[in-house]
Amino acid sequence: MLTEPKCQHNLTYMHDEPETSEQDLAGAAASDDPATGLAAVRALRTLADRLEEVQVSNARSKGWSWQAIAEILQISRQAVHQKHSQREA
Repeated sequence: MLTEPKCQHNLTYMHDEPETSEQDLAGAAASDDPATGLAAVRALRTLADRLEEVQVSNARSKGWSWQAIAEILQISRQAVHQKHSQREA
């Protein structure tokens, strides 16, 4: 019998580029070189979006309401629901 795949709800590690740490990205975002700084900003946004997705899923799996999640993210309930509700289906 095959084992069913399981979804991990807690992020334990995430790296697209092994040689680039979050600290490196933060430092690069403050670079005097606009290309380096903007690329780092883009990478940090991507990281933040992924972390938000993981934590919203985590909160919903623990029974949190859209309102409770929205209050912590300091956005409207409608905004968080619109962005993340399709991932629950």
